[in-house]
Amino acid sequence: MTEHVYLPGPAERTVRTSDGQVLTVPVEWQFVPPGDAALTRRIKAAGDHWIVQERRGRKVFNRGIWTSAATVQRIQADLQAERATEGFAKRRVADARRREKVQSAYVDSFTTAVKQFLAFHPRYEELAERVAQAVAAHATPVGSGTVARTARIPVEQRAEAAVIAWLRHQTTAYDTMVIPRIAGERREVRRMLAAVSRALLQSYRRGEDRPESCPLATAMRRPGSAGAGSQ
Repeated sequence: MTEHVYLPGPAERTVRTSDGQVLTVPVEWQFVPPGDAALTRRIKAAGDHWIVQERRGRKVFNRGIWTSAATVQRIQADLQAERATEGFAKRRVADARRREKVQSAYVDSFTTAVKQFLAFHPRYEELAERVAQAVAAHATPVGSGTVARTARIPVEQRAEAAVIAWLRHQTTAYDTMVIPRIAGERREVRRMLAAVSRALLQSYRRGEDRPESCPLATAMRRPGSAGAGSQ
């Protein structure tokens, strides 16, 4: 069995190697898009195949896999038969419940980490609870792609990054800013706004009086604030 990883090609049924060479897909092969993990796993174990990936910045996106059409049809038939059984249905229900339990536990732990990072003065304890719930509601959904979903850094760092990102979208003019397309410019704007957000948090940690027009208070009065913005 041979596995190759290629870039999308310039035309239909073509791929491109890392050094720029264009290859034509064998005529008896079929393209299988991503989305069915079981199908993809079995295709990779069954025989020769070409994986198509595309890099955008630091992210790599799987576009699909080429392999023998006969292999795909055989595996799809096997999977269809397996998925029609009562045992498979029961496993699906059990897996869904297990995932829901794991997700619920993570949301709780992440919300706690957010509240610990906020560390508001006792006079703002109720506000801290609402902010933590809002940040968690935005950052923790499966598939959201936010920093809260990465396991590469400790949950405390995820909570801090999620709070700063949420504040950037909810309490600053970031979403309406016109930022020049200059290398590093957006990063610098984010750094500047992060400093503003941290100063805002410090005032709540010290228990200072805050006006009704405070950006955070305004954000928490805004309908749908928990889900706005992206990281």
